[in-house]
Amino acid sequence: MSSLLPFHRAILERIHDPTTSDLLILARGLGLRRIICTMMKVYDTPGSTVLLVNATPEEESEIGEELGIMGCRKPGLRVVGHEIGSKERQSMYLAGGLFSVTSRILVVDMLQGDIPTDRITGMLVLHAERVTPLVLEAFIVRLYREKNTIGFLKAFTDEPEHITSGMSPLKNIMKELHLRTVHIYPRFQEDIKKTLERRRADVIELSQNMSESMADIHHAIIQCMTATLGELKRSNSTLDVDDFSVENAYFRSFDVVVRRQLDSVWHKTGPKTKQLVTDLGILRRLLLYLLTYDPFQFHAYLETLIATNTVTVMGVKQNRSPWMISDAAHVIFEVAKRRCYVVSSTMRAAQVEEEDDDDELWNTVDEITGEVGETRPKWLPQGVEPVLEELPKWNLLADILEEAEADILQMESLRKPSASPGSNVVLVMASSTRTCTLISEFLSTRDASAAKGSQARPMMMHKLRLYLWWKRKLSERKQDGLPGFALPDSSGHGGPNQGYERMYGGKEGISAALQRKDKEKAERAASRRRVRGGAPAAAESSKRPTSVQAATALGTIRSEANSIADFWAAQSTDDLDAALALALEDKTLVNFESMEFESEFDSNYGLLVPQQTVLVRPYSNDSDDRMLAELQPRFIVMYEPNMDFIRRIEVYRSSNPGLSLRVYHMIYGNSCEEHKYLAGIRKEKDSFQRLIKERATMVLPIFEERAANSRGEAIIKTISTRIAGGRREVTTEPAQVIVDMREFRSTLPSLLHASSILVIPATLTVGDYILTPDICVERKSLPDLISSFNSGRLYTQCELMSVHYKHPVLLIEFEEDKAFSLEIVSEIKSHAKPTGKYPPRKNGGPGESEYSSPMLQSKIVLLMLSFPRLRIIWASSPHATAEMFADLKANMPEPDPRKAIAIGAEEDPDAGAGVNAAAEELLRCLPGITAKNVKFVTGKIKNVQELCEMSLVEVQGILGIEPGKACWEFMHRGEGKNS
Repeated sequence: MSSLLPFHRAILERIHDPTTSDLLILARGLGLRRIICTMMKVYDTPGSTVLLVNATPEEESEIGEELGIMGCRKPGLRVVGHEIGSKERQSMYLAGGLFSVTSRILVVDMLQGDIPTDRITGMLVLHAERVTPLVLEAFIVRLYREKNTIGFLKAFTDEPEHITSGMSPLKNIMKELHLRTVHIYPRFQEDIKKTLERRRADVIELSQNMSESMADIHHAIIQCMTATLGELKRSNSTLDVDDFSVENAYFRSFDVVVRRQLDSVWHKTGPKTKQLVTDLGILRRLLLYLLTYDPFQFHAYLETLIATNTVTVMGVKQNRSPWMISDAAHVIFEVAKRRCYVVSSTMRAAQVEEEDDDDELWNTVDEITGEVGETRPKWLPQGVEPVLEELPKWNLLADILEEAEADILQMESLRKPSASPGSNVVLVMASSTRTCTLISEFLSTRDASAAKGSQARPMMMHKLRLYLWWKRKLSERKQDGLPGFALPDSSGHGGPNQGYERMYGGKEGISAALQRKDKEKAERAASRRRVRGGAPAAAESSKRPTSVQAATALGTIRSEANSIADFWAAQSTDDLDAALALALEDKTLVNFESMEFESEFDSNYGLLVPQQTVLVRPYSNDSDDRMLAELQPRFIVMYEPNMDFIRRIEVYRSSNPGLSLRVYHMIYGNSCEEHKYLAGIRKEKDSFQRLIKERATMVLPIFEERAANSRGEAIIKTISTRIAGGRREVTTEPAQVIVDMREFRSTLPSLLHASSILVIPATLTVGDYILTPDICVERKSLPDLISSFNSGRLYTQCELMSVHYKHPVLLIEFEEDKAFSLEIVSEIKSHAKPTGKYPPRKNGGPGESEYSSPMLQSKIVLLMLSFPRLRIIWASSPHATAEMFADLKANMPEPDPRKAIAIGAEEDPDAGAGVNAAAEELLRCLPGITAKNVKFVTGKIKNVQELCEMSLVEVQGILGIEPGKACWEFMHRGEGKNS
């Protein structure tokens, strides 16, 4: 407890009591993981069983490591996953300890009784903001409280923004978690404010103005977003447009909000509205990429947008995004290109010729005398003048690092390094790994002696060479009819081919035609003399049509791309490959053969002292707290603003008294970066205020004892006056449904249990839900239904249900608040031909191949014609499915789990165990026998000979009508096709 701050101790004193259950809502960055790990250490006592629920794999690893540092090592936190068997899990649960269990595994273990629920000491539920009636965590808590009303339950969240949407969201979460107490701790809470403001870091706020071109692009993107939002409001007058603003559009959650409002009418939504929703996401990313990408990467991304939005699948060129043909888009495309280079009106091909010996001698003399001037490289086309604009933050970051280095040297000269806590490591934090890579590349290649604004010229020239190489490869692949690829990252080791081969799997990933083409080009180029002054090939350039929209932004970029491609087409292949490969070669590679390894090892691979170390890292989650505690830096540079990390710095500074900490906070002034940062602070503050107000007026939920009332309810529900006037013998057996293990990924088992139906998990070979001895249900969501049709899996599943059950049922279940429609209205007439094939129908019925473009409804009709006893149920949501299941089970006998598991499974204990492996492999080669029913077949026959001696009717009785007929005809007549 010594490393905890006063407000941490105050929170633990209020929620650590194992006799109470609480919900803790804490502001992000204030040390939530530290509180959770401390509580788990307190609860780690002999004989106790504490479960950690709803943790991600990364959180499990980091919490386990944190507990190990705190002393919980034997055995510490144990992660229970699918690789641990059922018997091993039972023994682990009985031994007690700290466990992190996957929600799906924990539900099955609690239903099957593998874990003693009544002996669980308590549960810790992470990410409480995600708990809804449909998630497995609510199911787990319900099962936990049925048999254990003494154990504690602690729920945690640091996402208050996710608990402020809808009607009484806090009350709903507390109801699902069976909680009656909530603790809310925002940043402005009195204890937290008093603790963090006692010791403050030296914060230097640096507002960097964007360059003129960046400001123009930023303003144009905002104009496009405003126009797109206005068009979306006009096209959908029924939407709630209160949240439709540019400020909210800065956040990624805005796309989710818009799509959630359109989900219920998505099947009736026109292509224009869908395109507008997609464009909002693209424009939001453009705002981010403008400030984080280098100019060449940003320009390449715009070119890919143009390529994907001007050519449809059918090859018809049309503008699909309205914002791309606006005047603001013209500014975006033109200025983005002008940040990289300027192209003259007439671009002529560069002249290439072999250098003679005299040129080589003069170059040697120039190098000796030091009179080598800045010459134009051979790989740069004539008429292309590099601009190479640098991001303004790069130079500001270089100045900050120089200032920090000077302060470090000054402090070392005045006093000993051990006089104060902390290290001289300079920590630079950015928003993403890509940004960190770009910063590292700039710092390692910058020219410190160059003028301000030109220090990144070596890196930018390197990126220009990579961009030109990318344009050439795109031209070659376009000529070969191959798809393009994104601009590779220039920070990778090796030449240009490495980035190309990394995208397409090396030489093996390139098609044989492209490899032959490259070889022929090299042979032709080697057989002729390259001369400087040769004109570009007229035939090559004449093949490219002149763009009609040359005056527009799209036409300008396309014509420019064609001009650059013409330049590359006119050049010799091997010369350009050699020049580009040499230019793009990574100069940081060390030649082990030419250097004395032992003497130069420390200079290349040795450890750096802290004052020479600059660590660049992306923002992470609570693991940043551990990183700060281990590094203990005195200088922190926040390359991009992050509200969570600012609070982590406050906690770090308050936890280390006597530490002289300086923080540089960099931000682009009057940009989306600044607006998004301020809007995020306002959103969190408003969320906490709403939560506090809701807690003050909230009506506490009343929880009933399900275990006590379940027996009486079951008796009442079995009495029906329609059956012999109610004189039928009353059965006290509760309603039950047998559910396949794989179905616990869905929300339906939880809702069935909530409706007082006993859920029995089992491994089923046939069907997903067994309602009665005669009713078997195969559940399909809409995406699963489409994929099952395409793969043919649904045909096999319906066939097995028809063989073993009297009433086979196909349940097509739609998601809640989603469109209740199989297909989109505007796309009904434009269906592509599916890949799945049904077995041919030889009784005169139509096969799938007779339809040129079948719709999903047509496939369902063919399925019903193939299986006349199959019934189809349509459910608009999982809640409707649970009600239908209850109606289907009314006055029907309950299913037997043992019989349901045995149906379709092998009866021979040696089947599938390797004893009859050869015979089983032979059976799989016969038509109609698949990997799913081979074990069932081996349980029905003694050997393969018995199957060959069966009649057609007997084989059909095992496999079904169509597969049995195909198998019998193959064995006796040599006909049929292997399935």
